[in-house]
Amino acid sequence: MATITMPAAKTAPTAAMVALKEAVMTAFVVFMLCFLMIGFETQASQGQPLGYVTRFAAIAWGIVLVPLGRVALVLDRYGHPMPSLIGGGLAFLYLFGGAVISLAFDVPVVAFNEHLIGSDLAAAGGIPMPFGDPIVDAIFGLGALYIVVLAVQTLRRTAHGELTLEAREEKEERSSTRAKRLSLILGPTLMVLAVIIPFTPFSDRGLIETLTLILTYVMLGWGLNIVVGLAGLLDLGYVAFYAVGAYSYAKLSLDLNLDFWASLPLAGIFAAFFGVALGFPVLRLRGDYLAIVTLGFGEMVRIILINWQVFTGGPNGISGIKKITFFGFPFERNAPEGTVTFANLFGLEFSTMHRVLFLYYVILVLALITNFFTMRLRRLPIGRAWEALREDETACRALGINPTNTKLTAFAMGAMFAGFAGSFFAVRQLFISPESFVFIESAVILAIVVLGGMGSQVGVALAAIILIGMPEVMRELSLYRMLAFGAVMVLIMLWRPKGLLAHREPTILLRRGNGKKKKAGAPA
Repeated sequence: MATITMPAAKTAPTAAMVALKEAVMTAFVVFMLCFLMIGFETQASQGQPLGYVTRFAAIAWGIVLVPLGRVALVLDRYGHPMPSLIGGGLAFLYLFGGAVISLAFDVPVVAFNEHLIGSDLAAAGGIPMPFGDPIVDAIFGLGALYIVVLAVQTLRRTAHGELTLEAREEKEERSSTRAKRLSLILGPTLMVLAVIIPFTPFSDRGLIETLTLILTYVMLGWGLNIVVGLAGLLDLGYVAFYAVGAYSYAKLSLDLNLDFWASLPLAGIFAAFFGVALGFPVLRLRGDYLAIVTLGFGEMVRIILINWQVFTGGPNGISGIKKITFFGFPFERNAPEGTVTFANLFGLEFSTMHRVLFLYYVILVLALITNFFTMRLRRLPIGRAWEALREDETACRALGINPTNTKLTAFAMGAMFAGFAGSFFAVRQLFISPESFVFIESAVILAIVVLGGMGSQVGVALAAIILIGMPEVMRELSLYRMLAFGAVMVLIMLWRPKGLLAHREPTILLRRGNGKKKKAGAPA
């Protein structure tokens, strides 16, 4: 009988030779890419001809650092993660830590090539760094952190591979149990914090506006979680339903003079109709093909909004949208004749914060309603049908479940909640345009669902806080904040590939001990 032999692991000398070969090739590629683009910087002075300065020192550091990182990656790939762990950790602490200290405390950064290590550097009073630019050094520091994370993943995979099948199953079950318990603690905690934060001493208008934006994306994430997390349908055009809800409220308020409360259910109904319209063409599609069609649907809606100028205002959008009221009492300083303002109703001094706080609690209530309905629907037969469709569509058909109705209801329910969120977006901004509903919005919402853990409501909320709140906090870093945004996404997916709080536990568990105790004498 023929035997199957596994390939032997690379020895240290062989791995070192491969690493050296790839390092030489990497250094050559770095030199060819950077020599002209980075090595020469043009400078224009008033009244002087165009000149240039050389930056060969930066190229030299790139030729040194990038191949070193490549060597660490090769060694890690061949089962030697310690060089990556130690070297990458030290590089991250030095490069990223020095950059953060420089930006936070306004300490100058001194390039190694500008001063010698010694008295000249001490006299300059700066932090010696390879490139002399805190942002560039921070980028290389994040690259070192990426190497460290890969090394940690290798160590975890090695330890996991040494376990028996039973031990692996127990480990995964413990991880799922921890995520479930953490969700039970974080969920009520986040809800309580969301209610009381506006009344804390450190609360201000900027914080409330940021939290309102985060809650909007939490609601969108929970709506998309029905389609992606529960039904397993990859939707890249979810922003289209968001746009339908926003434009529905804008037209209803301007053309029919309806207020927010009367327009809100209509906006959800219109968005649900568009969800069903999208569901019909994709009934036979799965996976990547489904994603391509939904992506095209989102772009179609955006192009229609741009070109149908008579109805949507085209690129100029729609302005002058009717403001929200406290069930008919406007948030104005002076009310129109025959009406009472919100401040006069409660005997308060007029403040613009009244409307801001009311909008915050409106989106909080809408998000909680979305969460409540999602959790209830999951326990109903339709929710179990979504989970069956997610796990195996073929088996779903064999069980007698109608995939057509299941897909259509998933798209309709997810689109309805997106329509509610879009209506709120319009009443909050008082201006909408097609530029607010581009593809990147769908990508961000999908990233929130995936990073939080598909099917995990608390995980989606936690991911929205990280992915939406972090760029707002780091807005002072201008364009570089998106670099940190991307780095956090990569690190989360490397650390928790199934999501932050992933525990895809079915609603019905067919195993002994979950139901009522069997009566004495009953057959096993």
